[in-house]
Amino acid sequence: MKKLLLVFIVLTGFIVAQNNPEITAEEIKSHITYLASDELEGRMTGTEALFKAAEFLEKEFESYELKPLFNGSYFQEFPFMEKLELGKNNFFSDEFRDVKSPDGYNVKVKEDFIPLSFSDNLSFEGEVVFAGYGISAKELIYDDYTNLDVKDKIVVVFRNHPDMKSPHSKFEQYSSLRYKTTTARDKGAKGIIFVNTSDKTDDPLIELRYDNAAKITGISAISIKRDLLGYIPFKDLQNKIDSTLSPDSYLVEPNNLTISISTEVIEVQGKSVNVGGIVKAANNKFPGEYLVIGAHFDHLGWGGQNSLYMGGSSIHNGADDNASGTTGLLELAEKFSSIKDKIDRDIVFIAFSGEELGLLGSSYVVNNFPLPIENDITMINMDMIGRLNDKNDLIVYGTGTSSKWKNILDDKNEYDFNLTFNDEGFGPSDHSSFYGKKVPVLFFFTGTHSDYHKPSDDTDKINTAGQEKVVKYVYDVAATIVNSDTRPDYISVERKDTGKMTGTRVYVGTVPDFAGEVDGYKLGGVTDGSPAFKSGLRAGDIITQFGDKKISNIYDFTYALGNYVPGDKVKVLVKRGDKELTIEIELGSR
Repeated sequence: MKKLLLVFIVLTGFIVAQNNPEITAEEIKSHITYLASDELEGRMTGTEALFKAAEFLEKEFESYELKPLFNGSYFQEFPFMEKLELGKNNFFSDEFRDVKSPDGYNVKVKEDFIPLSFSDNLSFEGEVVFAGYGISAKELIYDDYTNLDVKDKIVVVFRNHPDMKSPHSKFEQYSSLRYKTTTARDKGAKGIIFVNTSDKTDDPLIELRYDNAAKITGISAISIKRDLLGYIPFKDLQNKIDSTLSPDSYLVEPNNLTISISTEVIEVQGKSVNVGGIVKAANNKFPGEYLVIGAHFDHLGWGGQNSLYMGGSSIHNGADDNASGTTGLLELAEKFSSIKDKIDRDIVFIAFSGEELGLLGSSYVVNNFPLPIENDITMINMDMIGRLNDKNDLIVYGTGTSSKWKNILDDKNEYDFNLTFNDEGFGPSDHSSFYGKKVPVLFFFTGTHSDYHKPSDDTDKINTAGQEKVVKYVYDVAATIVNSDTRPDYISVERKDTGKMTGTRVYVGTVPDFAGEVDGYKLGGVTDGSPAFKSGLRAGDIITQFGDKKISNIYDFTYALGNYVPGDKVKVLVKRGDKELTIEIELGSR
């Protein structure tokens, strides 16, 4: 009888727990342990392991009795650029090599040369010009292109810059491969060839790796072994330029030497998924209005892109980034679902993927939302909330995006958090996508640490008791917002970053849409009151030309800004749907 009674108590206790679920450190540890397990291989966007994690989230949402968010499904699949592959049309040869070496055509891609990830797919031949480091910088009174005609030619340039011995050299901002390629294209070159400086004795080729931006159209870019152009005295030229910080560019002899280049880089499309559910308010006091709570559940897989680990391929489990935030999402979904009769608005819960690749999932969802996005009263985001320190430091972003936030945050701080407020609504996590749609946001974050984007970000480092406090705090804040008699107002907060490349503090006020795979710079939004806003630019616009500079991607746009100062008026060519517009922007300053 005692045994039966014990079973009854255990069972009924379980039922009570299910009906009145609490946010607990034990559940937090259980969820993170699975999400950050080797079984899920770091949850890289688009992988089988990520979809396995998505199925786990789907089952959890279903067990909490959340309604599917996406037309009867918990899943919202979206396309993304998964990887780059070399096509069949990659070729390099030159006349000098053909004359001197019968096997000149045996130059091998990936061994002797390789196209860069952002190279256009082109086939051409042209004369060869050595253009030093490929830098054109008025600010530094340095220009490798002075008195150099490169129209329809191929420029050969060094990587890096001539002032590498200086730890804080101003040349550094002009050293990127994209900047040099864009500069060469704007000067009229058909192609650009990158070679290593002499300190790279192993002479490695540049790795073919996607850098989250579109290709640079109208020019081929390749990396080669120095021996392939052995008739150019690279070491002597480098020593001379580095020692004098003066250009030494010239048309390569013999006269009329031409190089033939063909490049083909194929963008392979993949698919990934967001997972979403909704808790329907029994009261439905404010029909149509809803609150969004979100967190990204993807991470870095086996490392590679965005990893800060130097030890080679290894599973990056991402316990804090962001199994912690995903677990917070699950805990809140379960809790709010159990009190649906006590909330006045619906609550949408979304786990995003593609965050580590540039907010891909959240960008897709705000542009393909199953509910009117204008009815979203707030977006609350949790990203890296598992490492609360001994000082109880908790950072909250977006605190200036509504006049209500700071009072609510202070009032609900019964957990003795040492709060740090950051007013900006745009930032490096998924709340930024919602803020671009004029939704007030809050982003909770316990701070970075030495395990960030490394394999050592594991479950044993999580402060589960601390995370329990954080999630309970988020619950209190969210409950206050969802039951508020008035909808939170939206405030546009000026961004602190300038988008500048040079020392000139030029301000435009555009927000990139990283999910927009287009030829140009696609806007996810513009800051109210900014030069972009005043000129009439708006979310969805694609900038294709800025002044006299062609714009193929966000990098082109950033480099173009470096040619202007605050107060300049610049004509901008914009695609808006099927229309092409010319808009004049008067650039601002900070």
